[in-house]
Amino acid sequence: MQYRQLGHSGLLVSEIILGTVPFGGRAEFEKCGSVDVPQARRMFDIAFDAGVNMVDTADLYSHGLAEEVVGKALGDKRNDILLATKGRSPVDNNNPNNSGSSRYHLIRACEASLKRLGTDHIDLYQLHNWDGMTPIEETLEALRLLVGSGKIRYFGTSNFTAWQMMKTLGKAELHGMLKPITQQIYYTPESREAEYELLPLALDQHVGTLVWGPMGEGLLTGSTRRGQKPPANTRQGSDWPEPYVHDHERALDIIETLAAVGDEHGVSVARTCLAWLKDRPGITSLIVGARTEEHLRDNLAATELKLTEAQSSRIEAVTRRQPLYPYWHRFTAGIDRFDPAEQPFLAEHRKTLDARQDK
Repeated sequence: MQYRQLGHSGLLVSEIILGTVPFGGRAEFEKCGSVDVPQARRMFDIAFDAGVNMVDTADLYSHGLAEEVVGKALGDKRNDILLATKGRSPVDNNNPNNSGSSRYHLIRACEASLKRLGTDHIDLYQLHNWDGMTPIEETLEALRLLVGSGKIRYFGTSNFTAWQMMKTLGKAELHGMLKPITQQIYYTPESREAEYELLPLALDQHVGTLVWGPMGEGLLTGSTRRGQKPPANTRQGSDWPEPYVHDHERALDIIETLAAVGDEHGVSVARTCLAWLKDRPGITSLIVGARTEEHLRDNLAATELKLTEAQSSRIEAVTRRQPLYPYWHRFTAGIDRFDPAEQPFLAEHRKTLDARQDK
């Protein structure tokens, strides 16, 4: 297990983080799993023995129950690891102010999370989504108060667009406030949209990037294959609404390539997927939310899988996104002076344009 600097903080975090969407299984989250406290304890032992040093959860997961399971299962291991959670989502829908990133809601949400987690502080508190109603200055002030009171150590964002993240960073810089150290994003071999703006932003601004759903919420585990129905006891085999896949045939091609590369190593599709993703530019850590101990062990083994350059290139080629404007224009117009933060991704756009010109 390798450890990477978490954004512009002094923290080091494992390249694999244990996610907890399958914990609890309350209401619609039952489709993701129903890990109880005894099983969570066993999963923590497996993960921590492998070198994992962060657990990620959220007040939204199982409507608070996931945090309760995490708190009870951690026990005396709490201070040995970094604990991350998220706020902003409505847990109680009876109060119209129990949502968003207002000072009113965010402080109350954090205090409720602390109680459910059974801890006196949260190491990384993340804004679960952008709040387009609350001024970001109000949100940053609430987070400053939470840091000052010792309830949180650092904060980050989740599911922000690049302009929302830059607005947050810019306002914090302007007003001399604390800045977010991380962004949590959806990023998979099938869904590489984050490479257009979010990952160059992370490299340029020294923001840590934590990836949720790196296996496409079950899409890229190997349970979904061409000509086969995914098992009913999986998210892809149920009516779980995510992820959005704009081209299913392309997704199946990607799965077949991952399977072929995995076969060359004698490992699973899931392990191959994680091994390729963890070393992409700008990525700090992958969050894996296994529902069984067997799956967790397989996911953790991705840290030991070394793909050859040729294998990585095969996966990159079949998963590559088309260059959008203004990227294609910058190449066709011969624009120079590219930024180092975007160079890795522009180089792959260049391959697409060069291949088209060769036809």
